[in-house]
Amino acid sequence: MTTSSRTTPTPRVAYVSGGSRGLGHALSTELVRRGWHVVIDGRDAGRLAAAAAAMPEPASVSAIPGDVADPDHRGRIAAAVAAAGGLDLVVNNASVLGPSPQPRLAEYPLAALAAVYAVNTFAPVALLQLLLPHLAERQGRVINVSSDAATEPYEGWGGYGSSKAALDHITAILGVEHPGLRVYAFDPGDMRTDLQQQAFPGEDISDRPTAESVVPSLVRLVEGELPSGRYTVGELANSATSP
Repeated sequence: MTTSSRTTPTPRVAYVSGGSRGLGHALSTELVRRGWHVVIDGRDAGRLAAAAAAMPEPASVSAIPGDVADPDHRGRIAAAVAAAGGLDLVVNNASVLGPSPQPRLAEYPLAALAAVYAVNTFAPVALLQLLLPHLAERQGRVINVSSDAATEPYEGWGGYGSSKAALDHITAILGVEHPGLRVYAFDPGDMRTDLQQQAFPGEDISDRPTAESVVPSLVRLVEGELPSGRYTVGELANSATSP
């Protein structure tokens, strides 16, 4: 008499920075629904724990509180990925705006500018230096969340916009240097998020799209076959609906 055993498929694993709110939380929720294990982080430990508990399958979430600009925290992320068994996707979503209202470059405090670059530009590179070996094993994907401020010279957006422009170029170079991976920059457009409200203090932003409405376009980069490159939410949405 022979017996057969079934092995449980290893879930795909994603790391999503800034997963406690906004687009990071919306995407992480959708990935968990699709059977992924997701490692998320955020600076507010209480909010991060609540976000993880609200996921469809909380057991499929590893919540690591901390700041991506902190090397020790980045080490804990790498350890969480290893504990999860590997890595298929990195989404560098965590961002800081800088001073609000945003100052012109001539008056921009240099310490504040350095802090913006530490989170928006340097942290994604530092994280990828730790995580690329895991991604390479599974021929995974990288999505660096960008902004239209990376390509348009909006007055007052010199700090945030230039940090995202640098990230765009870093993304493009990573795609060339790692042809076995898919490496994307993604511009989600304006959204009804905390960061957007910081950018426009005192204004009503209720007309902006929700983060959840952007997720279907982002999932095209997660699970589709598009080549490495820079994509906007409009391009992805339009191409998905075109005949």
